[in-house]
Amino acid sequence: MLPIWIEGSTRSGKTTRLVREFSQWVEKTLTEQKPEEEKGDLLHPLKSAVLVFAANGDNKWELANKLSTAVEGSYPVVCKTPFGFILEEVRLFWPLLFERLNIKAQFPVRLRPETEQELATRLWRSHLDKEEIGHRKSEYRLVRNILDLLQLAGASGIPAEDIPNILEQGLASSQWPSIWEKITDDKAQKIGELLLLWRRWCLERGLLSYGIIYELYWCYLLREKAYQHHLTRRYQAVFADDVDDYPAIAGDLFELLLDRGAYGVFTYNRDGQIRLGLNADPNYLAGLASRCRTEVLNYLPGSGLGVDGENSVLNLVLDPTYGAVLPESIQSIQTISRAEMLRKTAQVIVDGVKRGIVEPKDIAVIAPGVDEIARYTLMEILSHQGIPVEPLNEQRPLISSPTIRALLTLLTLIYPGLGRLIDKDGVAEMLVVLSRKPNESSLISEIDPVRAGLLADYCYVPDLEQPRLVVAESFPRWDRLGHRVTNAYCEIILWIEQAKSSQQEQNFPNPIFLLDRAIKQFLGNGRNFSYDRLSALREFMETAQHYWQVDRRIRQNEPISTSQIATIAQFIQLLRRGTITANPRPNRYLGDRFSDCGAVTLANIFQYRSRRSFHRWQFWLDAASSFWDKGGAACLFAYPLFLREWSGDEWKPEDEIIADRERLQRILKDLVGRVGERLYLCHSDLGVNGSEQVGPLFSLVNASLPFIFDCAALR
Repeated sequence: MLPIWIEGSTRSGKTTRLVREFSQWVEKTLTEQKPEEEKGDLLHPLKSAVLVFAANGDNKWELANKLSTAVEGSYPVVCKTPFGFILEEVRLFWPLLFERLNIKAQFPVRLRPETEQELATRLWRSHLDKEEIGHRKSEYRLVRNILDLLQLAGASGIPAEDIPNILEQGLASSQWPSIWEKITDDKAQKIGELLLLWRRWCLERGLLSYGIIYELYWCYLLREKAYQHHLTRRYQAVFADDVDDYPAIAGDLFELLLDRGAYGVFTYNRDGQIRLGLNADPNYLAGLASRCRTEVLNYLPGSGLGVDGENSVLNLVLDPTYGAVLPESIQSIQTISRAEMLRKTAQVIVDGVKRGIVEPKDIAVIAPGVDEIARYTLMEILSHQGIPVEPLNEQRPLISSPTIRALLTLLTLIYPGLGRLIDKDGVAEMLVVLSRKPNESSLISEIDPVRAGLLADYCYVPDLEQPRLVVAESFPRWDRLGHRVTNAYCEIILWIEQAKSSQQEQNFPNPIFLLDRAIKQFLGNGRNFSYDRLSALREFMETAQHYWQVDRRIRQNEPISTSQIATIAQFIQLLRRGTITANPRPNRYLGDRFSDCGAVTLANIFQYRSRRSFHRWQFWLDAASSFWDKGGAACLFAYPLFLREWSGDEWKPEDEIIADRERLQRILKDLVGRVGERLYLCHSDLGVNGSEQVGPLFSLVNASLPFIFDCAALR
């Protein structure tokens, strides 16, 4: 059968069409298998295996559910993201890789981005101190940008050895981010040397970063004949949704499968390309269409503001000479100050919900970036009115959790030599957190903040080597503490002393065991915790386990290494820098879709587009912000140079302007296609920093009908 290429705009039915093709393929496969079964010659299970891909984790679960429902459970469905599949393959065929690379035979350990950042910084320390590669301020951003180059090259199928030449050609006179000076030939070569040093250091220890995983798969596995044989034996069909968000090497994988006779169905959205700048190469993947039977799906009626509404929005933004009034379905909320704009936006939402015009789950608030002020204001006002709000993929630093801070303070009181990492405020907070006891469905602290402060003032003895807590009677007026507080405090210091003894006797191989006991003792294993606290606690323990797993691997390969105390200090400092985050509000509840939880969705542009959601009402916050056409954190340093279509010419400011314009056009088409009835453009003359907002959507705000507030209804 000829592979199928399904192309269409946002919400044109591409995924539905893919599901139908999958259902037909399964029916055909099972029908062909039955005669063989009757003869007793069972079809080899690998022969009927199928690869199913989705662009990201959230889409993966949804697509898997749709496919399983379509075939009524008659065929196993395992859906993966491109990177998830590549990671599994590298792990599965690791013996083949370490033979080819001539490295030590040890099971690979995947590095998290924050661990990768810290280890690379340590490895490159001498070069960074000498400023051999010329940067201005942020060491963190410098290291991150260099590591991202390896990731971009790996995802694009470019050898790491070619990175210096690419930088020399593409950035000869550019100053891409503000921290870089001009990229000279010498600096490009030094960057290449650092990356090769990092790659060799990791492979010798069996440590795998994103970039190294991509490179190992493309450069070694995908070219290995033995692997190709296993791959084509296992998979006879591939169904890939939203391939415009896939890396270039995924296209090479699909080409190989099609060359070996596999059946394929692919969906593509030219207005998508959400991950362009984050390893995706949509134009290269579009080349698969030449090998397939193409189906173009038209705009579905009722799936947005309509073609006229979309064209009006695009023309007003992209053509300064275009003059038109937007339809009534697009209105603006305009104020002078941003605080007033946020309040009025919340009022419109409250009015719509209270009147029964719209349900909370049908409302989305979208912004170029959701800052803490906007998040707090909207959640506070709407929650006060009984309207739940769910920030989409909200990620806050683990160190912002009092529970995590308390556990870190506990470590400094048990392990010696950590006195510089503790203070009285941290001790007081720890006493409050660790003295919580379950009371019906909540937790109540036995030690209140006031008495915790007194205990920290009078019973905490600072010391660089061994800070400690002394008995409550050391406080002259300890009788003021009360019986309950004194008992709770005694329990804590008794546990600490016992833990110290166990640590000195080396009963704890690493702090993970101590943290686990502390959580069981003081936090009841997270029982009675809210979702956000439980999620933060789980992420904290996973982070700690990963950190010491990597530390153990490094110690196995480096006899002379840092002490355990130094490692604990580095771990605490890593968390305090706020680089590790948790998503405190799970995106799914018992497998349901995010919007089914009955809450207003709050997201930035990238998060909302990645979820591929649809809402009856959309509110675009900061509609005239200058960030609507900027990639921001969704674009890695120098990404255009690692697209397969790159001509080799220098990347110039005019190229950046064109890329921003094309990105804005895709964003507008995609978002407008995901709104059902009403679009509100929320604009304030002054932005967060007090500057005037006249960004690329300013003409759109001016052309829209101002929303008229019904003051009586809002009361």
